[in-house]
Amino acid sequence: MSLNSFGPIQHILSVLVMILLGVIIGLAIVPAYLFFEWFTFFTEGDEVMETLGICVGLGLGYIIWGVSLVVICGSLGGLFKIRKPEGRYPLRSLITIQWAFSLVFHRVAQIFLKNVVPSFLANIYYRLMGANIGKGVQLNSENINDASMLTFGNGVVVGGGATINGHIVERGEIVLAPVTIGDGALIGGGSIVQPGCKIGEGSVVGARAVVPKWTEIPSGEVWGGIPARFIKRVGE
Repeated sequence: MSLNSFGPIQHILSVLVMILLGVIIGLAIVPAYLFFEWFTFFTEGDEVMETLGICVGLGLGYIIWGVSLVVICGSLGGLFKIRKPEGRYPLRSLITIQWAFSLVFHRVAQIFLKNVVPSFLANIYYRLMGANIGKGVQLNSENINDASMLTFGNGVVVGGGATINGHIVERGEIVLAPVTIGDGALIGGGSIVQPGCKIGEGSVVGARAVVPKWTEIPSGEVWGGIPARFIKRVGE
């Protein structure tokens, strides 16, 4: 795709994305609205109960809206998940458009996702988005991007605010590289794990550490710092 033709296409897609976002948010409102109407119906006739019903109905309706939003975004994001193998692709290309749509759905889900991490709902969302998640995994972050490029082994714990990416953009290209986190590994809060990294079983990435792209951390090691480096063996 030429540079001249990509510009207008990008502008058109930007408008379509904004319209799509409105549709998604509206669809998520539907079950919340229906619940609110049903719930407040039973409190009509008494001023105090009616006021209480409206307040509680709004609160519960917000939860229903948020859960609906997360499920809808996860389902749509899964349809647009990245299916390309590891590699470099032109930034002005169809693969970038596909990646951007998946990212947009994730950004919308983040409006509510931060309220339900870690939980089974968060794990369901990331699975819908294409992540490979083992048993007993706790994902305490809404900043887990490019889910279809990520694998979490059994018992993995991702700390609050940690960021995991399966892509980077450099020199006019989008670079896709899977991230694998082994069984029982701990990714500390506020840390950043970049594309292509392999975190070994039982290893620990310290809080606020930055693991550079294509770094391999052997099993049972503790790494920390910026950039992350070996500190000690687990248990020492």
